[in-house]
Amino acid sequence: MAKIKPFKGIRPPKNLVEKVASRPYDVLNSDEARAEAAGNQYSLYHIIKPEIDFPEGTDEHEEKVYQKAAENFAKFRSEGWLVQDQDENFYVYAQTMNGKTQYGLVVCALVDDYMKGNIKKHELTRKDKEEDRMKHVRVTNANVEPVFFAYPQNNELDKIVAEITAQTPEYEFVAEHDGFGHKFWIINDREKIAQITEIFAQIPALYIADGHHRSAAAALVGDEKRRNNPNHRGDEEYNYFMAVCFPDNQLTIIDYNRVVKDLNGLTDEEFLEKLNKNFDVELKGKEIYKPDKLHNFAMYLSGNWYSLTAKQGTYNDSDPIGVLDVTVLSDLVLNKILGIKDLRTDKRIDFVGGIRGLEELKKRVDSGEMRVSFALFPVSMKQLIDIADSGNIMPPKTTWFEPKLRSGLVIHELC
Repeated sequence: MAKIKPFKGIRPPKNLVEKVASRPYDVLNSDEARAEAAGNQYSLYHIIKPEIDFPEGTDEHEEKVYQKAAENFAKFRSEGWLVQDQDENFYVYAQTMNGKTQYGLVVCALVDDYMKGNIKKHELTRKDKEEDRMKHVRVTNANVEPVFFAYPQNNELDKIVAEITAQTPEYEFVAEHDGFGHKFWIINDREKIAQITEIFAQIPALYIADGHHRSAAAALVGDEKRRNNPNHRGDEEYNYFMAVCFPDNQLTIIDYNRVVKDLNGLTDEEFLEKLNKNFDVELKGKEIYKPDKLHNFAMYLSGNWYSLTAKQGTYNDSDPIGVLDVTVLSDLVLNKILGIKDLRTDKRIDFVGGIRGLEELKKRVDSGEMRVSFALFPVSMKQLIDIADSGNIMPPKTTWFEPKLRSGLVIHELC
């Protein structure tokens, strides 16, 4: 069962929210963050990517950089750029992309639920990335950025959210960077808070959609604080971490594609011949080709697009992992033909979120940086939930959720 609670959010005043709100720390590099924050002292990047306040080239993992995050967080609060609510609330966060809106409940989830597997994950995490976010949580004593959860759609929750969002939002703006719309409401009605808490208590599990490293870091720091507190009671704020929970039927997963530096010593002809063993290969020409169904791939090689359709018997539709196109591509092409054994460590491969479009795949090959690219049909929410429920783990870089959560609309303090 999913235990959640309201919290006293730390938020920007209405007149500053657009200046404070930022993209998540992990979707842009230091130079991009420095450029976006230029001339904006209110930008949350000063807290989540504090290396921008140091000379270019400063290692973002230096101790002084983490300390700067804490200093900047304290400054934002002392200046009134971030102010804590007096009462414990839930919040609703709505995002609109391409005319479609998804509505998430901003709550605090229980650390124990993560530790015991009631909050289910579908990706492995890397220890170095966990430790980076753990340091950030420790020095700020806060979950500055939320994690992105999904839950099985629930009619009662839909009704409550509809009632809340029929009112005037606390925040409403369109982000300059991507043109996506953002709205935010405060739920301070005690009866509705109790209803939401009770409904979530009947939901068997929550699913991490995006933010596996942030989830792990938040839960591990909470557990660390619990173990280090001889007077631990169980109701302390550090027992919870901030998440935005969306009903699964509102979410869209887009493609997460691959680009590879070389053909493992093969010529184009030799490579295409090897592909023919497990795929029906069709030349599509110069026009961009997009996969239109499961087990169909687009490949861009030497100025031409190809359709690759996996042959019967090369995949296992009854296996939640074997059915995934990332598994098919990894096993039959990246591993067997191109010699890429470990997607997490091999430097010959890179990954491109579908939000950048297939033109980005063509661009990186045409530039000479990469030799070949592959576009995949997106994973479905059902596949993600089936894998999480079965206790399996997806291959790296399988899912890309869009729109990303905007950071800085609300922060959770681990008092």
